[in-house]
Amino acid sequence: MLYLTKAKLLLAGAALTALAGPALALDGNDLVAKLNGALAIKGSSGFTAGSINVSGSDVIAADAKIVTDDGKQNIPLGTVKFEGVEEDGGGYTVGKVLFDNVNVTQDKSSITASDISITNLSIPADPNGNDLSSVLLYDEATVGRIVGTVEGKQAFSVDRTTVTTELADDNSSVDFDVKVAGVKADLGLVDEPQAKDTIQQLGLTSLDGSMTIEGSWSVGDGTLDLTEYALDFKNVGRLSMSFSLTGYTLDFIKSLNETTQAMAENPSNEQAQQAAGLAMLGLMQRLTFNSAEIRFEDAGITKRGIDYAAKKQNTDATQLTQMLKGMTPFMLAQFNVPELQNMVTEAVNTYLDKPGSFTISAEPENAVPFPMIVGAAMGAPNTLPKVLGVTVTAND
Repeated sequence: MLYLTKAKLLLAGAALTALAGPALALDGNDLVAKLNGALAIKGSSGFTAGSINVSGSDVIAADAKIVTDDGKQNIPLGTVKFEGVEEDGGGYTVGKVLFDNVNVTQDKSSITASDISITNLSIPADPNGNDLSSVLLYDEATVGRIVGTVEGKQAFSVDRTTVTTELADDNSSVDFDVKVAGVKADLGLVDEPQAKDTIQQLGLTSLDGSMTIEGSWSVGDGTLDLTEYALDFKNVGRLSMSFSLTGYTLDFIKSLNETTQAMAENPSNEQAQQAAGLAMLGLMQRLTFNSAEIRFEDAGITKRGIDYAAKKQNTDATQLTQMLKGMTPFMLAQFNVPELQNMVTEAVNTYLDKPGSFTISAEPENAVPFPMIVGAAMGAPNTLPKVLGVTVTAND
């Protein structure tokens, strides 16, 4: 009886141990292999490590590197720690990825970066699928302060970079948002005399601004909506761009990467380059143009630019402004698009009188396949503004 009781206790303890711990130890090499598989599909660089160790639910990659340019260049990462790793249908989810601080010096330049991490990384089991389950995704990636120096002097810095993504409930699309805050550059370090003089005259000895990128990608029909790509600098202005196209599917991305790789592998083979070029043209035929816009909002650079240009031409700002107004319609007349000519001339005059904003938009009534755009550009370029629904406005 005592023997049976002890046996039951041992079996119960074994069962509890089995339930409490993982059934199998994590395979760190498999995680890295699948990470590289996903990176390859995206056309990104490879990830290597001198050693890979597993500790509970953590995978530690020591002497890690990012391999670029077909293995010709390595970017050292130090130790990369994958925390809270779980197997997920053959792939992996990672609670957090932590990176060592970066400190790279080459010649007389150096760059440092700190507080680098990725949260809720999803590594697919099979990167060859046609939905978002085969895409490398994460909730957030952050980089703390970045500093670049030249000959011991700080040339530029970035306070913080944050990239966030949000997957739709039905896994059909993903939204992305990039914020780069506190971008500063010291252009006073430029020592070429003419460039230095231009920088000083324009009041650009230092830059202080930010960058924003926002958009979404629907994987089914490959609709890529870049709703905002903006650079905003104090005392200069804000340049923003947006576009929307359809056909940017996973299959398109894979084919584009393969074609690009083929061109890189045969840079001196003329026939290979021609074949790859034709393949690239074929790929472009899969895309459809929906809309685009580019907009500049002035914060003082226009007036300083006109003042500087007038000084260089031994005239004054008023005369140069009138000259620019007069030249605009004559320059556009050669394109034989009267409607566009009038539109641009009016916008330029309005902007030069009182610099505010200048916007160029293209929004056709119906989406336009890229082959139609190429055909119009080659056969009847003067029809392009109408095909694309181009409008030009100022101070709107």
